[in-house]
Amino acid sequence: MALYLGILIFSFIVTSISIIPFIDFLYRLRFTRRDERLRIDSTATKEFKKFHEEHSKKIGTPIGGGVLIIALVTALYWLILPLMRRLGVYFTSVFPVKAELNIIFFTFISFGLLGLYDDIVKIFGFAQTGFFGLRVRHKFIIQVVLAFTISLMLYFNLKIDILNIPSFGVLHLKWFFVPLATFIIVSFTNAFDFTDGLDGLSCGVLLICLLAFWALSVASLDTPLSSFLALWIGALIAFLYFNVYPARIWLGNAGGLAFGATLAVVGLLLGKIIALVVIGGIFVVEVTSSFLQIVSFKLTGKRLFPIAPVHHWLQAIGWPEPKIVMRAWLAAIMLAIFGLWLAQL
Repeated sequence: MALYLGILIFSFIVTSISIIPFIDFLYRLRFTRRDERLRIDSTATKEFKKFHEEHSKKIGTPIGGGVLIIALVTALYWLILPLMRRLGVYFTSVFPVKAELNIIFFTFISFGLLGLYDDIVKIFGFAQTGFFGLRVRHKFIIQVVLAFTISLMLYFNLKIDILNIPSFGVLHLKWFFVPLATFIIVSFTNAFDFTDGLDGLSCGVLLICLLAFWALSVASLDTPLSSFLALWIGALIAFLYFNVYPARIWLGNAGGLAFGATLAVVGLLLGKIIALVVIGGIFVVEVTSSFLQIVSFKLTGKRLFPIAPVHHWLQAIGWPEPKIVMRAWLAAIMLAIFGLWLAQL
């Protein structure tokens, strides 16, 4: 455990040193939040308009913290990996180390690149001009293709096909694991992205989720995964200092897509799908509320909520932003504890 704590501290220090110059760099690039009120159409509800009016103070905040975290965690991992081996650190893992790391970093980087593309298109106005723009359904298809590829890698390269049901046992899903894993990865990808709407909300909840999975990973003696989570957690703590209200930097879609997908893959690697749904319960509630809103509007022409997802609705009824975030963190802590308990059954 001392090794992993040292890795976490190292990641925290490196990210803390890097983040202020990176924020200045984003300002110089003008990689900042734009005025989204310009895209509001006449069918928008008054709550939707009010939300964007309140968030107009966030215009000009740099976007791109996810790029920094992805780059630093990836670089630091490939720096410390040979060092750990030279120092004689004993690697234990349920899976072949190389195959496991390929899946983790393929997820982390590929979804990050897709999100970065989305950020560039939106920030520099390519979405309006049609230049290099992809429609929402095209981006969703790419997510599904990436998730399906990762699911095949989990199934064929690591031979994972299990569903661990607490108090019941382990089910071998065989081929059905691939579509199930694809659905879980895509769902958490979008769930995290939907949650990333208030200062400190998504990253604070993610940090709590990762701490829970870190405990499970260390207990399962998975050195590659535990080391990766230690680096990711250390970087997130440093980033969160600048992301809490009022935020000086936002993740952007690069982090939003990469972090959600990778969280899902971590749960799949540990064989804790049920625990993943519980530990990531805040993300599940957020994406479910958005899904129900879309279905209701498509089927009935009426909105189920004045505005979705849930954190925007709470803000619309008068909850201050820090209050929503703090209470979400508290709920996430209890869900993480409950999920850890279920994972032991």
